[in-house]
Amino acid sequence: MEDEGGTETSSLIFLGTGCSSYVPSGMCLLKPSEPPCDVCFQSMSISPENNPNYRCNTSLLIDYRPGDCDPRYILIDIGKTFRETVLRWFTHYKIPQVDSIILTHEHADACHGLDDLRAMQNTISVNEVVPLPIYLNQFTMDSIARKFPYLVAKKSKDIDWKIIESCSEKSFVASGLQFVPLQVMHGEDYVALAFLFGEKFKVAYLSDVSRIPQNTEHVISKDGGRQLDLLIFDANTPKKIVTRSTHHCLDQSLDAVKRICPKRALFVGMNHDFDHHQHNKILEVWSAKEGIPVQLARDGLRIPVDL
Repeated sequence: MEDEGGTETSSLIFLGTGCSSYVPSGMCLLKPSEPPCDVCFQSMSISPENNPNYRCNTSLLIDYRPGDCDPRYILIDIGKTFRETVLRWFTHYKIPQVDSIILTHEHADACHGLDDLRAMQNTISVNEVVPLPIYLNQFTMDSIARKFPYLVAKKSKDIDWKIIESCSEKSFVASGLQFVPLQVMHGEDYVALAFLFGEKFKVAYLSDVSRIPQNTEHVISKDGGRQLDLLIFDANTPKKIVTRSTHHCLDQSLDAVKRICPKRALFVGMNHDFDHHQHNKILEVWSAKEGIPVQLARDGLRIPVDL
């Protein structure tokens, strides 16, 4: 895997870029269609490190290096494939720990890796760890309390749960980096969070989107203020699925990119209908026409940024 740049600056590391059921799809491998799914079978024939069609649950690691301070590692979402990303990408990039976590919502692909956290925490002694701050809204907190009561119990001191407001006017600071929470629709009646961060290099992270509320789009669009340096955005399927509307399809995502007008966009959340190489060729043509570089991200992609 080629890294984009060195390690002297902050960077964004894409731990996962796939959908909730990740890629390859178990169904395609256990009950193959005729003809078989090229993406899923190809993703099993090449090592994941060299295979952009192998995708874990969407997750972003921010390797934040503020001045002369030690690096701080901020994780956005910790889904079902978190352990796999630790074995693959934490070891590859020599990430020693996680200093804080931010959750977009309470679905399995965003939070069901919570049980694997302990190995990534700083330790005070053999039997004591530094409490790990996790930032989330109250709705997600209530859901996690039901799913992981032992992690939320008052006697547990491993995690410091921090409730944030789902409001762009109520920013918060995680491990020294300021984040602005933004509301997005993830289905007709479900609100998930997106995040805006970075002062020198402005990034918006919208991983699970079926519709962008007008006030959120205003905050991140070129017309609403300073142009984004990077938009990380949901693109779940190449074509719209009529029976399901919890994510943007590719055409909807490209329309959103045109409206928001970032300097660059990377798509995440792709299912097995996306072939990384073929669809990036299609996006190259679109990018040349519209003047906005857009590509599918890949697991393990590292982008140096000056936050």
